Order: sequence, then structure tokens, then C-alpha cells
Amino acid sequence: MTPLPPCPACASVFAYEDGGRLNCPECGHEWSPGEAAEPAEAAKVVRDANGNALADGDSVTVVKDLKIKGSSSVVKIGTKVRNIRLVDGDHDIDCKIDGIGAMKLKSAFVKKD
Repeated sequence: MTPLPPCPACASVFAYEDGGRLNCPECGHEWSPGEAAEPAEAAKVVRDANGNALADGDSVTVVKDLKIKGSSSVVKIGTKVRNIRLVDGDHDIDCKIDGIGAMKLKSAFVKKD
């Protein structure tokens, strides 16, 4: 048995084969064994409210009071968020905020520190 290639999206080595296609359990990416990595994914750049490019592990500051859906709490302007993780979707930042917990934020409401 030959080892399977790593995931082209996240470089995970835990890829598995399912019906002639390869799947990544970590990021959910699915690809054909001979398929090259998608160049469009590398071109996607997430930018903050000031236009600075963001990357995984950056620290950001909230630039607007944000209501938390389903709660009476608010994330106040000036709240510092460390060690962000970029994700695909409408809310493109995954993070943990002290005193609140895990949150998803839109990059338009933060600025890079």
C-alpha cells in the first residue's frame, strides 16, 4: 500500500480515500488523486478594516461595539484579540475572547495590532 499524498489545502497527512477521491478529515477538502492544488485558494487574502492583510496567529483590536447574537453581552470597542485563526465563510476570523469565549468575527470590524 502506497502512502496517500497530504491534503493540498491544509497539508494534513491524515488524508483518506473514499470511492476514488481523497478526503481530509481536518479541513474537509476533497480532491482527486492526480488533481493539483487550487491556485484560487492561495490568492484569497483577508484584510482588516484598514486594508492590512491578516494571517493566522495575528493579534487584532475590535474597532466597533459588537452585539453578541443570543445574548445581552457586547464586545466593546478596543477589545484585544490574540492568536486569531482565518476561516472561510461570512465571518472569516475564529478566535477566543477573554471573558466571553469562542467567537467568529468579520474582518471588517477589526484592525491589526
